[in-house]
Amino acid sequence: MIKKRTLTYPCYTGQEKRRVYIYLPRGYDSQPSRRYPVLYMFDGQNVFFDDNATYGKSWGVGRYLNYTKTPLIVVALECNTHADNGRLSEYSPFYYNPGGEWGGPYEARAEETMQWYIHSLKPYIDKRFRTLTDREHTFIGGSSMGGLMSLYGVLCHNEVFSRAASFSPTMDVDADALVALIEASSPAPDTVIYMDYGMKEFDYEPWSPANFTRVANALMQKGVILSTRLVPNGDHSEASWERQLPFAIPTIMYGI
Repeated sequence: MIKKRTLTYPCYTGQEKRRVYIYLPRGYDSQPSRRYPVLYMFDGQNVFFDDNATYGKSWGVGRYLNYTKTPLIVVALECNTHADNGRLSEYSPFYYNPGGEWGGPYEARAEETMQWYIHSLKPYIDKRFRTLTDREHTFIGGSSMGGLMSLYGVLCHNEVFSRAASFSPTMDVDADALVALIEASSPAPDTVIYMDYGMKEFDYEPWSPANFTRVANALMQKGVILSTRLVPNGDHSEASWERQLPFAIPTIMYGI
C-alpha cells in the first residue's frame, strides 16, 4: 500500500507543495498493534511509480518490499525541480561551482534539508503512522546526490539515523570535503552503511575509482559497519539501482 500526501516545503525559492509517498508494508492494516522501522528516501518521485519517475523508470521499491514481505515503512519526498540547480543545492553539503554541463554555482543546503526532514517530516510521519520512532529503527537512503545526502544524514545526524543506503553517491562534487566530513564525524559503532557504485560509472570520470576508495577507507576508519559493492555492469540509473535492492535492503534490515 502506497499513500500519497502533499506537504508544504519551505525551500529557499519559497513555500512550495511537494508530494510525499508513504509505503506501508503488507499486513499493516491486519496487525494494528505492530510498529515498523522507517526508511526515509530522497527523490521520492523516482522511488515507486514509473509514471512519476523523472526518466520514466522508477526503482520499484514497493514491488520489491511486497514480494519479500519486508516489514518496513518507506517515506519518499519529491525533490526540488527548479531549473536553477534547486535539487543539487538542497542535496549538497558543499558549495560547488563546476560550470559546464553541471551548471552552477549552487549553495550548500544539505543541513537545511536535513533539519526539515528531522523536525518536520519525521514528526509528521510518526504522528500518523505506526512507526518505531527511535534511532535504531530510523534509516535514510538515496542515489546520486541523494546517496551523498544519505551519507551526510547518517554521519552528521547519527543521533537520529542509525543506518543508511547510499547508491552511487556523488563523490566528485568535492571528494576532499567529503572525506574531511567523514573524518570529523563521530558515528556510533552500531552505525550501518550500505554503499555501492556501478562499474560503468567509473568510466564517467577518471578519478571516480580513487574517490570511491578514499570514501570507503575513511568510513572504515570511523568504525562503522560498512558494506560496499561494486556493481557489475551497473550504471547511473534507476533501473540499475532497482537491481541492487536485494543487497541494500537486507543490509539495513539485518538484525531488526
